[in-house]
Formats: sequence, structure tokens, C-alpha cells
Amino acid sequence: AELAIEEINKAGGVDGKKLKLVKVDNKSDNAEAASAATRLTSQEGVLAIIGAATSGNTIAQVQIANDTKTILLSPSGTAPNVTENENGSINEYVFRTSYIDPFQGTVAANFAVNDLGVKTAAIYGDSASDYAKGLAAAFKETFEKAGGKVIAEESYVAGDTDFRSTLTRIKSAKPEFVFIPGYYEEVGLIVKQARELGIDVPLMGADGWDSPKLVELAGAEALNNTFITNHYSSQDPDEKIQEFVTKFKEKYNGRSPNAFNALGYDSVYLLVDAIKRAGSLDREAIKNALEKTKDLELVSGVITIDDKHNPVKSATILEYVNGEQVFKTKVNPE
Repeated sequence: AELAIEEINKAGGVDGKKLKLVKVDNKSDNAEAASAATRLTSQEGVLAIIGAATSGNTIAQVQIANDTKTILLSPSGTAPNVTENENGSINEYVFRTSYIDPFQGTVAANFAVNDLGVKTAAIYGDSASDYAKGLAAAFKETFEKAGGKVIAEESYVAGDTDFRSTLTRIKSAKPEFVFIPGYYEEVGLIVKQARELGIDVPLMGADGWDSPKLVELAGAEALNNTFITNHYSSQDPDEKIQEFVTKFKEKYNGRSPNAFNALGYDSVYLLVDAIKRAGSLDREAIKNALEKTKDLELVSGVITIDDKHNPVKSATILEYVNGEQVFKTKVNPE
């Protein structure tokens, strides 16, 4: 986000006005996220909030955003109910730059069937996480529709550190593939313990795996033959992506940008594109312009915002090879 704002301001800003970034830490806590949103809207008077990173933290800010007519644009909150409520109503001022969980689950299932050729799978997810549940449900539905069979379903709880008993049950079911929707803290240990128990089939997850800490927790060798769906890859040969990677490395001492970096960058450009098309700083006009976003070329894909305020865009599949993420393929929305 900082890189995007720097570029836009260098190029003259938006309609002659410079963008100002106000940073607040939500400490990955729902209550802190809500108080951060209150501070940003009431004290700072911001036009838009970019964040939070997770679905739960973003949902904690939704009511405040709607009440104050402040655009809330989450780069990576992937749960469907960030933008759409259970009764089908849409959160008017809430949008996202990332695709939603069911899409990742669908992509993973199609990849397992079509690319890896597997016919049986196990699912091992966090029982208390909406993120994991959404991914698991979409994976199962798509996998079985494609002729596959889910032969084992097990769960863990965030904070667990010993997964051997459930992994032993999964191993005895003899699946050809294990889908593990969860976050890297637990997933790293799950992958390590799965390999120690002799589970050598392909393992797969989603963007929640995407952290350098995953390799530290699991070990590079254990991660071989594992895959994730993600929002982008710094190794994708696409010209726009490589241009972004170069600029990011120049600014951040050679560090290669991950998906969160790309989505933060894209969130600023998505917002600025809407402000320009709105032709004013009127909040409702900007919201309406965001809803009409069509075929906008960003780093993480060509985006069209649908009627649920979600982007329609492609997904990337990455493979872990000796501890490194390697670009495998790109899957376009059907």
C-alpha cells in the first residue's frame, strides 16, 4: 500500500490531491480492529480503510464502515460474509481485492482431480475457523461433483500442537490426497508430523499457508509435494507482475513481494481508479464507482467487481520445492 501511494503521489496524486496514509495496528484482534475503525472514521476522518488482513477482523469493522459511509476495502479477508450477510444482504460500503474462500476450495479440488489425477481425498481443517469451513465445504462439493470421493474428514482447533492421533486416522483411510484448509501456524506442524508418520501423498491448502514461517515450522523437505492456491506469484512471467516485483525489491532491500504485498498494492489502485471515475470525493459516488469496476488490470489479475462486491479474477497454484514457492499454473474463473 505504501509503495502504491508513493507512486501515485509522485505522479501528481488524484485530481491534484496527494494521498495520505494513516497507519493503525489492529493487533489481529477483533475488538482492536473495531476500535481502530472507530478511530479512523471519527478522529482521522478517512475516506477509506484498507484492511484488515483477516476475515474476522474485517467483519468486526463492517458496521462502522456502513454507518459512517467509509469504504472498507479488505485486501485479503476471504470469507464470503465479509461482503454478504447470511440473509443475502450486501454490506454497502465493503469490498475486497481477494477472491473468496469457496473459489479457492473449488480451484484446489479441480487441480487435485484434473492435474494430479487423484480420486480419493481426506480433509483436515480447523473446526472453529469460518475460513477453514468455507474452503472445506467448497472443496468437498467440487471434488465429489468431479467424480472424486472424500474418504476421511478430521478436524483440529487453532493452538493445537500435536496432530498425530488424527493424522494416524487419516493415514489408515489411505487417501491419495489431503486438503488442509488452515493457517500456517498449525499447518506447519501438521505437514511436519504427517510426513513423520509416513503420509507422503500430495498435501494442499490455500492462502492461509502463505508465510515464510511455514517453512521454518514444517521443514523444507516435508513441504515437497505440497501445493497452495494463492492470489499471485512473484515468479509469474506476466509483464505487469514482473514490473511490480522489480519496484518492490528496489524499495524493500531485495525482498520478493508475497501475495499480501501484491493485494495491498492492488487495493490502493482499485480504490484510486474508483475515485477517478467518480470524479469527486463523495463517498457514495466512490462506492458506486467501485461497484462498476470492470476489467481493471492489476498485479493480482484482471478484476471485475461482481454484485456481491467480490472480484472475479484468476487464481494461482504454487508448489513448494525444497522450501521455495514455485509458480505451477494459473486457473481462470469459469
